[in-house]
Amino acid sequence: MKDIHMTRSTAANRYLALGCGIMAVSTGAIFARLADAPPLVIAAYRVGLATLVLLPVALLKARRQLFNLSRRELLLALAAGFFLALHFATWISSLEYTSVANSVVLVNTNPLWVGLLTPLVAKEKIKRAVGISIGMSVLGGILIGWGDFAGGGQAIYGDLLALAGSWSAAAYLLLGRKLRRSLSLLSYITICYGTAAVCLWSAVLILGLRVTGYSAQTVMYFWAMALFTQLVGHTSFNYALKWMSAGAVAVTLLGEPIGSTILAYFLFNEGLTGFKIAGGLFILSAIYIAAASEKGKGVDLPSRASHNGTIS
Repeated sequence: MKDIHMTRSTAANRYLALGCGIMAVSTGAIFARLADAPPLVIAAYRVGLATLVLLPVALLKARRQLFNLSRRELLLALAAGFFLALHFATWISSLEYTSVANSVVLVNTNPLWVGLLTPLVAKEKIKRAVGISIGMSVLGGILIGWGDFAGGGQAIYGDLLALAGSWSAAAYLLLGRKLRRSLSLLSYITICYGTAAVCLWSAVLILGLRVTGYSAQTVMYFWAMALFTQLVGHTSFNYALKWMSAGAVAVTLLGEPIGSTILAYFLFNEGLTGFKIAGGLFILSAIYIAAASEKGKGVDLPSRASHNGTIS
């Protein structure tokens, strides 16, 4: 009975985490569009401020695990951080050239890439239900962006940047899935977000971009992205990766286009069409199918992360 109670409690926690994560990441495109700063600077502040908040907590709560990582774990975490930095750099840059709907739909095609790469990278078979949900989610994303794809060179460039963001996000999720089996949440996100921050700030300094003198409003958006979109949003999905496949989590991330499209409708007057509503229904159905397919999974056996007093 105790094991059943733990399984149900863990399932409830991960679904709650995913729900909070969807709401939080949906604000990312909005805050990035509102912030009056170059895309790389926005991305650097987003993960940089998040890392500053995390670091003292990690040194206090997870010091032992952080200083006892294996070479493989460290390299994989650094690689995940690099792909996270690449994801933010390309995706936030895409918002300069194309609409919020275009950008968010294209960057969230990552379930397709995760589905194709999971058997090779994570050594996991894609469940039939997850495969169906991947197809439905991509179709939903196409419907959301249908009729909203603008012509012209700049829009195409923005679309390609968003696709590059999708590919790097897929790599980030797959690496996270491998690491979260053994690493605590706090250890993983500290290294991952910290690496992304170092990569992005290095790019900002090398390119000589302005890093100070922004308006109070823009600084507020930097902090909003760091505290809400990053620490609540991305961390929620990294939490779920311990128990759910990368494919299922990637499908759940497709809730972001729905939230972002609704927010863009109210804030930027970007149209909310029948196609977008239909696409949203497809995505919601895909999320439900993917989540339901994971219900049979029990709680993992305690990893060494749980023996170090850190958060799973």
